[in-house]
Amino acid sequence: MSEKRKTRRRLTIAKTKSKAKRPLTARLMRTFFAYGAIFLLLTGILFYIQVIKGPSIQKKAIGQWTRTTTVTADRGEILDSTGKVLATNGKVYKVLLWPKQIADGDSERIAAELSKLLNLEYTSILQRCSSNYQEIVLKRQIDPATRDAVEGLRLGAGVGTALDSKRYYPMGSLLSQVIGFTNVDNAGQSGLELSYNEYLAGTDGKQVSETDNRGNLIPYGVTDYVEPIDGLDLHLTCDSEIQRYLEKALAEAMEVNNAKSAQGVVMDAKTGAILAISSQPGYDPNDPPRNDRELLDAVTRNRIVTDVYEPGSTFKILTLAAAVDSGAADLESQFYCAGSYKVGSESIHCWRHAGHGSQTLTEAAENSCNCAFMRMALTMGKEKFYDYLYAFGLGKSTNSGLLGETGGIVSHQKYVTDNDLARIGFGQSVAVTPLQLCSAVCAAVNGGELYQPHIIASMTDKDGNVTYEANTAPVRRVISENASKTVRRILQSVVDNGTGKNCKIDGYAVGGKTGTAQKYDEYGRVAEGKYICSFIGFAPADDPRFVCLILVDEPQVAQIFGSTVAAPFVRTVLEDALHYAGVRPAGQTETVKVPDLAGMKRGEAEETLAAMGLTGVFQSSGEIKAQVPAAGASVPKGFEVLLYTGEDEEEPDEEPKRYVKVPDLKGMTPLEAYDELTKLGLVLVTETDDPAGFAYLQDISKDNIVEVGRKIKVYFKLPPKTEDD
Repeated sequence: MSEKRKTRRRLTIAKTKSKAKRPLTARLMRTFFAYGAIFLLLTGILFYIQVIKGPSIQKKAIGQWTRTTTVTADRGEILDSTGKVLATNGKVYKVLLWPKQIADGDSERIAAELSKLLNLEYTSILQRCSSNYQEIVLKRQIDPATRDAVEGLRLGAGVGTALDSKRYYPMGSLLSQVIGFTNVDNAGQSGLELSYNEYLAGTDGKQVSETDNRGNLIPYGVTDYVEPIDGLDLHLTCDSEIQRYLEKALAEAMEVNNAKSAQGVVMDAKTGAILAISSQPGYDPNDPPRNDRELLDAVTRNRIVTDVYEPGSTFKILTLAAAVDSGAADLESQFYCAGSYKVGSESIHCWRHAGHGSQTLTEAAENSCNCAFMRMALTMGKEKFYDYLYAFGLGKSTNSGLLGETGGIVSHQKYVTDNDLARIGFGQSVAVTPLQLCSAVCAAVNGGELYQPHIIASMTDKDGNVTYEANTAPVRRVISENASKTVRRILQSVVDNGTGKNCKIDGYAVGGKTGTAQKYDEYGRVAEGKYICSFIGFAPADDPRFVCLILVDEPQVAQIFGSTVAAPFVRTVLEDALHYAGVRPAGQTETVKVPDLAGMKRGEAEETLAAMGLTGVFQSSGEIKAQVPAAGASVPKGFEVLLYTGEDEEEPDEEPKRYVKVPDLKGMTPLEAYDELTKLGLVLVTETDDPAGFAYLQDISKDNIVEVGRKIKVYFKLPPKTEDD
């Protein structure tokens, strides 16, 4: 074979081998990529299962071989200032379902038995038996007997019981609006139970136990237990004994005065601590009226902080303090009262239309003379007087820690006229909460320093460690010590010689001030025959320890004055509190025992009282059925005994004048203005007998408060004609 042919043959063989190698390499590459893709897919699946879905799968797995039971944390207790328990927990039980551990065919029997025993719906229980939840609380707060009955049914591994807790209030209705109550899940629903729920509730723990494939607990199996963290205990500033004195006095004030409600508060003058606080009627937090929403809202509302009112003459204490401190008045000042005081074009009446004549500052306070306090407010001027009002804490919440507290109403001074300022001086055209007023009066008589009212003294954990303690440092100085001393001296004279004499306490110096405030309807008109009578008193007067304010809402008796409706009950509370606190009486005055006047007629009662150096205030005629103070009580000579028959009587001849706010009549037609004024009891006066057009001017501007029957002159004019006319 020639050399050329050999060469061609070798080339052919080489090409053939080369062609044979190419498909093998390609196949190997395809195989490599295929296995690589499978590997990546498996890796992704494993990542998804182990990392992304791992926790949920693990949770399901754990749920199949374990049983988790919630361990309820103990709710913190609420205690008074002496350590007495006001709210605590009682041990009860709860019924639990573990649906995944209920055997096939057992659901119907479980639903039938438990619905009958626990008074629950059969269909609801049956539905829960087939749910996917690990644990269901079927019913809480069952008693031991019911728990034993559930256990006795032997319903299998899917049904069981566990310890639970229920809120109890050992002292019943005492401090009910302050404390509040909880629901069946032990969550706060009102009062401190609601506002401090996050501190009281604590954190639940849990118990995790191993089970077999049927859900039965494995003997000697592993059990993990996470301790619950119990809630904090609240230590209040309130003293349950002083609280009892206050609530008893309020209940009596409501009963004898046939009143709609009564509120009261007792404060420590030198720290701002709230020692007692109540709004009556109250309720029992162990059994609140849950099925009557309107009633529940009414009895649980703490009106001492939620409701504002026009305070009337009790507000004069603040005007007096500001006037003395600013130099606008002193003990040598003289005031003349002719029965009214003219401010601009308006004459504003004193409560005594005949006037008080010439009087000193002390006599003006004893007489509660409106004209004198109008003059003090106007002498200070708007800017200075408002500085004192804000310094006393008016116009904003006291931040006492009580649920639903409001800030009162103080009109912005740029909108206040001299007429408004004069009325503010004697307690009208301004609205406060009872707690605001009591706090401000504390500052006026304690030496001049304002303290923040507070109800929580401290919070502690179950080991007794203090986690919170109230700050009792003064917020600011409002008036000087000398001014405060003068105010105390004057207010003591009000009790010794003036309108507050029904608050005299044998052996103790007492200061105070009466108040009778009008109520308004939804149209801004004075509500006829509806008043809030109040008295605020403090003792001992030379070094105040207790300040007590009581308000009686809508009393239905003949003598509707703070001196007769409220002052005697403040006296009772202060006297009991002083004795309880161990405050020794100073000088004793001549006292007598109040006789039993029940069953007597007016003439006989007057003779009996006069023979003992006492006088009587008869709240109605007829046979006497009740008296304040009670028979046997020791009172100073000259004391007024309040006498009641329980019978309705006509209104007294000298009924206090009624006032309304003047509306804005601008833009109204004559007929519209007439209707608006008539609705308020006011009289429309116009320039002509047949006015036309629209009102553009009125002689008494809007929001001024005038006496019912007042004439309001209104000017009308037709709109200007246009070219189209």
